[in-house]
Amino acid sequence: MNDPRSLLALARPVAEEVAAELVRALDGDARAAAVSSKSTGTDLVTEMDRWAELHITERLLAARPTDSIVGEEGADVTGTSDITWCIDPIDGTVNFVHAMPGFCVSIAAQTRDAGGELVTVAAVVASPLHGDVFTAVRGGGAFRNDRVLRCASPVSLARSVVGTGFGYDPARRARQAEVVAQIIGEVADIRRSGAAALDLCWVACGRLDGYWEVGLNPWDHAAASLITSEAGARCEGLRGAAPSSDFVLAAPAEVFEELHDLLLAANAAAV
Repeated sequence: MNDPRSLLALARPVAEEVAAELVRALDGDARAAAVSSKSTGTDLVTEMDRWAELHITERLLAARPTDSIVGEEGADVTGTSDITWCIDPIDGTVNFVHAMPGFCVSIAAQTRDAGGELVTVAAVVASPLHGDVFTAVRGGGAFRNDRVLRCASPVSLARSVVGTGFGYDPARRARQAEVVAQIIGEVADIRRSGAAALDLCWVACGRLDGYWEVGLNPWDHAAASLITSEAGARCEGLRGAAPSSDFVLAAPAEVFEELHDLLLAANAAAV
């Protein structure tokens, strides 16, 4: 019952259902227009975020009623099985509100390792306006629209396009901008899509040569971190730690260490 492929077979169509509904909602659905804020005035949430999380939760629990659920918009179900579903119903809500490509649905199935830490064993990230569905199971490789993914092999950090993101707190954003100013002269360019899960998936498929961010929540990277790793990139925290809210860094092996050390020197984690 806990086979990762079976978990993915459950999660993928649910993510695709929600992704399709998000596209329909952009065409005048009042739920997309009902916007409020959470932690700051720029941390947006819509009624579609809440609908999507409820829909995902109901569909997963209908199939697996003893599982646990944790979601960005407050879903918190404690089950009795070994599986926890980590959900971001709309990663990139600001993009969604503005009908910009760069929002996605992220679902990860997780279980605990020998040390008691949650690890993702199956993952799906659906990006509806790009027409992309990224999937992975632990040890089984990563895919985009059912085609095998491999990360890029950049010739150097100086030739690499790197992604990052910014927090919602104004002081943190200002400090993050200072880090970008220190880094940008050492890479080919920097991009900001506005959705951590997509940035990680874009490292997986070679659209980006690296990505870092501080302050992510588990649902921001739970699915996409596995997809990135299964595509051959390294996805870690600083100094060999696991990716976490403290730091997430993803890059192909060819440039990972150099980018890691550059970010350390820029004190990128102190934001």
